[in-house]
Amino acid sequence: MMSSTYHGNFSFTIFGQSHSPAIGVTVEGLPAGFAPDFEDLSRFMARRAPGRNEYSTPRKEADVPEFLSGLQEGKLCGAPLTAIIRNSNTRSRDYDELRVKPRPGHADYTAQVKFGGSQDYRGGGHFSGRLTAPLCIVGGLCKQLLAQEGITVISRIAEIGGVCDQGELLSSTADKPFPVVDDDAGTAMIQAILDAKADADSVGGVIECAILGAPAGLGDPMFGGMENRISQLVFGIPAVKGIAFGAGFDAARMRGSENNDPFAVCDGKVVTKTNRCGGILGGITNGMPIVFRVAIKPTPSIGIEQDTVDLSTMENTKLTVAGRHDPCIVPRAVPCVEAAAAIAVYDAWLARRKEQG
Repeated sequence: MMSSTYHGNFSFTIFGQSHSPAIGVTVEGLPAGFAPDFEDLSRFMARRAPGRNEYSTPRKEADVPEFLSGLQEGKLCGAPLTAIIRNSNTRSRDYDELRVKPRPGHADYTAQVKFGGSQDYRGGGHFSGRLTAPLCIVGGLCKQLLAQEGITVISRIAEIGGVCDQGELLSSTADKPFPVVDDDAGTAMIQAILDAKADADSVGGVIECAILGAPAGLGDPMFGGMENRISQLVFGIPAVKGIAFGAGFDAARMRGSENNDPFAVCDGKVVTKTNRCGGILGGITNGMPIVFRVAIKPTPSIGIEQDTVDLSTMENTKLTVAGRHDPCIVPRAVPCVEAAAAIAVYDAWLARRKEQG
């Protein structure tokens, strides 16, 4: 059985494959009476949708959720909330060769080992980044629920192809054509993507996410820590290869006197003068912004000839991937990271509310 269900203080199951008639999600445990802002959700979903510019896949999908259950007069009614997104622009023939020739860097081979050839290989099947669309439905709703509590989730592209964004992430980049702080850096990143695309290659990058307004006391020590909760959801995004909170790996090169965040009292509240811990100490939020960075690998599906094997003959062979693929996954992964963070924080917020009665 595939592990496609998240169990927490609310739960959801993501279903479907890249080329199945539809993909979707069923959510249980969100508060009855909550009235989602569907226009806001559509804007959030559009940030992830394919085929919107020259540096994403040519596959065009509207990615408009259809809600099948769980709503009554525009509000959650307490029944399981189920939404689907129809796949309307598939070209399954592009993947015929991948039935026996796994793509280097992709889950084709491990899926074959796990499911013995029964897996849906078209477009990556259930392993496809397409399955982050239902994740964004849940995350988009959680962002709205968090906003009611004064908590916001923002993000930016921090790096692509060796080009780094400049400045500090202080406000949302969601309304910008390219989600960076420094637009000149964004222009250079786009060029790096287009250069890789011209070479039939791909590039990866780094996404930075910040949660503002989260109260102190969310999370638990050890296995229930906020780093654990966020990481579990973030690694549900197929292209993620690493995550670091606050100073991250740079902390390993500091002395304690450099890494420690001094405490102070400001307007009657305990704060830290710096935030190298990323807003989390001992797995529990300290009231400062929760800040983390996510490493996104280059798209495995590239047009350059690569070495692989023929699983039907068990011989070495070559593969040139056909079909429509992003030369860089990073821009479309930005809302996915926000979605994962929002789910984790809202789940921790529900746990804290239960503890407080």
